[in-house]
Amino acid sequence: KTMSFKGPFKRVPMPDAVKEATGIDFLAIKTDEEARAAAKAAGFAVEKDWTWGECLAFIFEEKVEATLIQPSHVTHFPKDISPFAKEVPGEPRLVERFETYCNAWELGNAFSELNDPEEQRRRMVEQLEQAHARGEKEKQLDEEFLDAIDQGMPPAGGLGIGVDRLIMLLTNAPSIRDVILFPARRNKAD
Repeated sequence: KTMSFKGPFKRVPMPDAVKEATGIDFLAIKTDEEARAAAKAAGFAVEKDWTWGECLAFIFEEKVEATLIQPSHVTHFPKDISPFAKEVPGEPRLVERFETYCNAWELGNAFSELNDPEEQRRRMVEQLEQAHARGEKEKQLDEEFLDAIDQGMPPAGGLGIGVDRLIMLLTNAPSIRDVILFPARRNKAD
């Protein structure tokens, strides 16, 4: 399929993309249990402890990512998988995060940084409790990070660009190994 870089690029909130692809309206689903039940009813194998956001993100990865051939910005990610991003005003389950896709590849990932120290602590404690419940006892709360935010953090954002994938796209390279300047060395046995 031919890609067109004529703007503007498509913008779609993740819940809308999943609804369009599967018919599941995650914004109408209120609980983790309802999200897991809806996912299972649609034929997705989800874990028994997954949250609303984890179910949404999983279905997005399974059903939507591969369809994003034309340049597209996917916005409004679940807070459950983006604990350092600010909430979307009026929708506390979603955050101000986007990923840019082209040729079904994620080319960029960005979000508005959460700079509320109390909310950041609450989210990190919740995430730590979930990790411990999964048996990941070695995870600890990053008190230094929380102390730094508590000192005051101005509004900020971050953007990561997959330069290697972007170069693959621009050069029509079939493999990421073809564009990495210093690929990992092979073992002698290879």
